[in-house]
Amino acid sequence: MVIIRAAIFSKYPGIAFGFSTKISAKTIPPFFFNMSKSVGDNPDSVERNRTEFFDCIYNSPKKIQFQKQVHGDEIHVITKLGDAKESDAMITSEKGICLAISTADCNAIFLYDSNKQLIAGIHAGWRGTMKQILYKTLGVMKEEFNSRAEDIVAYMAPSISALNYEVGSEVVECFDNKYIVNTNGKFYLDLVRDNFDQLLRAGVHEKKIQVSRLCSFDNNTLLHSYRRDGIKSGRSLGVICLRN
Repeated sequence: MVIIRAAIFSKYPGIAFGFSTKISAKTIPPFFFNMSKSVGDNPDSVERNRTEFFDCIYNSPKKIQFQKQVHGDEIHVITKLGDAKESDAMITSEKGICLAISTADCNAIFLYDSNKQLIAGIHAGWRGTMKQILYKTLGVMKEEFNSRAEDIVAYMAPSISALNYEVGSEVVECFDNKYIVNTNGKFYLDLVRDNFDQLLRAGVHEKKIQVSRLCSFDNNTLLHSYRRDGIKSGRSLGVICLRN
């Protein structure tokens, strides 16, 4: 099994983090090492995959908090397992609860407040990015936990690059021109840059942000991509947790 770690989190022993890939010795096409039960994969296989992955992330009784991601800007503060329901961002100060973000091209962003001992996981597709869900999540952290931007460490996980994310005019009109690349009459959206700028605008220091340069679309052997594989695409999970 291959797991992507965040170097920026490695200096903080109080948190556990990992991002799954397609690769594991026991999985087969078309879904490979898939973390989602909603893509047509065998549920028993998915459960085995999740157990294998979670055991490598956090060797403790498992409390994994999922959410039903709806491409919106709903943010939930998790105080106990089972709180999330429909949302695209979760925040918790509870130790031992792992926040799980599912993705197969969209941005997945993970935040850690090293002072308040607070974590967040955000799912940001184009709709969530348009609605500024990352910026709003940082706002909730500030309002409800007195979190300060200067204490935030952020990791932006692998996602689709602007080079491969072609969008229509209805999407183009929702974004500032600096996030749109026009190539031979086709439009491409830079979600990574938009979300990076949301972090900066909220006051997070650039040196405390790590951006993965891996493109989910380009890395066929490593990463799931719905844009590339369609209904045969599996899903990755990014998981962050405050250790007990």
